[in-house]
Amino acid sequence: MCRDFKFMRIPILLFVLCSGVTFAQPLPQAPHAHVTAVTPAPGYFNEPAIAVNPKDPQQAVVAWQVPASAAYSRDGGQTWKVADGTAPKNYRVSGDVSLAYDASGHAILCYIAFDKLGSTNYWARGATRNGIFIRRSPDGGQTWEPDAITVIAHESTPDIPFEDKPWIVADTAGPHAGNLYIGWTHFTLAASELMFSRSTNGGITWSSPIKLSSVPGLPRDDNGALEGFHGVVGPDGALYTIWDARDGIMMATSHDGGASFSTDRLIIPAGPGYFGITGVSRSNGFPQIGMDMRGGKHGGKLYVAWSDYSNGDVDVFVSSSGDSGKKWSAPVRVNTDPIHNGNDQFFQWMAIDPQSGAVNLVFYDRRTDNLQTTVTLARSTDGGKTFQNYTWDPDAFDAEGDFLGDYLAITAYGNKVFGAWAHQTLAEAKTERGKKTRTVLRVGSADFN
Repeated sequence: MCRDFKFMRIPILLFVLCSGVTFAQPLPQAPHAHVTAVTPAPGYFNEPAIAVNPKDPQQAVVAWQVPASAAYSRDGGQTWKVADGTAPKNYRVSGDVSLAYDASGHAILCYIAFDKLGSTNYWARGATRNGIFIRRSPDGGQTWEPDAITVIAHESTPDIPFEDKPWIVADTAGPHAGNLYIGWTHFTLAASELMFSRSTNGGITWSSPIKLSSVPGLPRDDNGALEGFHGVVGPDGALYTIWDARDGIMMATSHDGGASFSTDRLIIPAGPGYFGITGVSRSNGFPQIGMDMRGGKHGGKLYVAWSDYSNGDVDVFVSSSGDSGKKWSAPVRVNTDPIHNGNDQFFQWMAIDPQSGAVNLVFYDRRTDNLQTTVTLARSTDGGKTFQNYTWDPDAFDAEGDFLGDYLAITAYGNKVFGAWAHQTLAEAKTERGKKTRTVLRVGSADFN
């Protein structure tokens, strides 16, 4: 399936209210929007990651689960081909993928692998062997090295921890260029902690994990855990890391290439990280951090994005800092539908364009009736003060209880934006129940040049 939405417009939607008739304004289509389905058939495909190669912006790679899979593009996202050899053969399940292009232009895929989960949401209770691994691609995502590299792993012995939701960050410039960083959640029977490891030799070996969190979180994945690690490296080599905690978003910073970190501190008192969304088996608002890498008015500015229900329904927010994360602005609401309208926007992801400085976000959008789910691209070119919303994928679906993942994916370079998301569809189930909803993995591009 491939659609080009360049000349498409969404019809105006008519709403009849007790006070009379009003018209909901349609969103403009994202410019030169192109959407294609990467997976050949529906399945359990979700939680994507996507990256574009700064050394060759026509080259991009997208990854998803289950299992840990990848596809590559050599024509700026117009066509994609599924790569072989990414999923581990010695583990039953692999996923929670993330991607980065390193300083040499190699693609790095990070994922977890395990045989079976522990108790539902209490993953360390009854956990079997599990770990965090990477694979490297010397040609930007087309072929992958046959052997995975272990970051951390545990065999099936009693009371082992469960390592969850890693995210990889590449240091591509500055005094520590070439370093790779991974942060993740370490679940035990009693707590959750935010851990970190680095590689200084291109991912061949990884340091012993260190703890970023000074106060542990709760041991369950559905409430009160320390979770959602994300990071960005500034031009001076400073590494800014964030994650979600019970009271909001935490930050810890390193100025020595990930060897040591400042004491973590609360930077944004956001609402609860988990919330209920109709028709979605689980949902959350994990944060992302990005930086304007240019000089000038907004150069060096940090941005953090998240979503929560502080306004009643779930909204997407961005806060910014112009002093290296010491002080943060009041949250700016990214979605432009009327506030308190009862309609949810969720599973946001953010990317700052390193060339233009534009702040880009993707999210699921239910602004029409809180049932029909489309994909929206939001963009700010004034330093995060205001956001324009665009329809990216107008092909709406009704979520029917399947797992849509924990997030969507977005990246940007040179005013071209790439995104990835799970799209729910109907597929024949292999049971007597008939049809059951499943997902395909869609990838989109938009060009603001």
